[in-house]
Amino acid sequence: MTETFENYIDGEWRASETGETFEVVNPSDTTEVVSEVQDSSEADANGAIEAAAAAQDEWADTPGPSRGTFLRETAKRMDQRRDELAETMASEEGKTLSEASGEVGRAVNIFYYFAERAMDYDGKGYHSSSSDQRLYTVREPMGVAGLITPWNYPIAIPAWKMAPALATGNTVVCKLSGEAPTVFLKVVECINEAAEATGVPDGVVNVLTGGGEEVGQPIVKHEEVDAVSFTGSRQVGDMIYEQATDAHKRVQTELGSKNPTIVSEHADIEKAAQIVGGGAFGVTGQACTATERVIVHESIEDEFVDALVDYAENVEIGHSVEDPGMGPKVSESELETTLDYIETAKDEGATIEYGGGQPEGSEYENGHFVEPTVVTGLDSDATVMQEEVFGPFAGIMTYSDLDEAVELANDVEFGLAAGIVTDDHSEANRFVDDIDFGIVKVNEATTGLELHVPFGGMNASSSETYREQGEEGMDYFTIIKTVYDSY
Repeated sequence: MTETFENYIDGEWRASETGETFEVVNPSDTTEVVSEVQDSSEADANGAIEAAAAAQDEWADTPGPSRGTFLRETAKRMDQRRDELAETMASEEGKTLSEASGEVGRAVNIFYYFAERAMDYDGKGYHSSSSDQRLYTVREPMGVAGLITPWNYPIAIPAWKMAPALATGNTVVCKLSGEAPTVFLKVVECINEAAEATGVPDGVVNVLTGGGEEVGQPIVKHEEVDAVSFTGSRQVGDMIYEQATDAHKRVQTELGSKNPTIVSEHADIEKAAQIVGGGAFGVTGQACTATERVIVHESIEDEFVDALVDYAENVEIGHSVEDPGMGPKVSESELETTLDYIETAKDEGATIEYGGGQPEGSEYENGHFVEPTVVTGLDSDATVMQEEVFGPFAGIMTYSDLDEAVELANDVEFGLAAGIVTDDHSEANRFVDDIDFGIVKVNEATTGLELHVPFGGMNASSSETYREQGEEGMDYFTIIKTVYDSY
């Protein structure tokens, strides 16, 4: 029997006022229903926001170490359910079991990290020009934080938004994506148990499922919401940014990208193919940090293309819970978008070096599977070299010198993650200096992030307001008060 999940509002599980639910299906086998979740309304969202607002003062007055205890207890319960959470994610989002396990582990560690930071995060002391005055700052919570999260990292991204917000004394209202909400709803079960065990007030954490118009818009517009954090498409993010800033709310958005990796003539070609292949085809290319453009020195183009094609040929495609090399796309619409981009590349003159279609065989007929795809022959202004494919796609261009390579790498409106593969340290340093991206990798895939350092993009990839993760992630959810204490 399919399990039905309710919304979590004001410390209890509630069915939507609409009385409606929707199914979450397995993208490896769409005949399998993973769960049913609430198709929520604006009234549900408003109820969650009002609950968060009512609890905010008490939670803000809760000492930081006590907040940390709550986060630590949540992490413990998540850790105890690690295998279950990973299997749930693989079943509903399409990550392989290994990829899902890694993301679950990351989310557990995020809660543990911010549990510790809750104890020591505060303002700073300063030397006053007066001998009988203390001069210092304190950091206070913004209030109610509205979190709107995507499907592609369905446990890590809600965790890295929610944990710092809670650690700094904010209450939260979180809207989960409809494609893969089940895994975090199971995290909310852990949150509820931890809240009961540690005496956390009702209303501190509120989590809903439903449409953007019905749930997302109230979170952005409601007068009781003080800060909005959104990860998703640029189109939606730009709209949210405009609406939130018009309402004088603090807002951060992390959006799409078109990430490059430069492969130098000074690189080990086999190593470079491994780095690029992992960055392009890992998590089925469904990462905002995935490599989609590969800029290769002209002297090694043929050898590198052969090496990357060999890598792609050896990627085993299969059902996610069976832990293959690559799982399916999350949905039919995402699959169709990727296939449409590949057809556009062909129309614009690309040579398909490998892939470009769907794998054949009865094991694939009910899933959203696509082959890893390698293309050559396109200039930087081609559609698939400018627009985010968000699938397992690598488009290869060539360059003659590093200045040209960096110019090609920067020749997009985005700016999230960029990499270079080279054994020339001087070349690597020049790349770091000149690239216009928020995350820069040397001899590493563009995917893969540490949880305690700032995360965020430049240009159209981000609102460029506050970074996520680490101490900077906590900064976003707080406001500084400067104190002059004369005696």
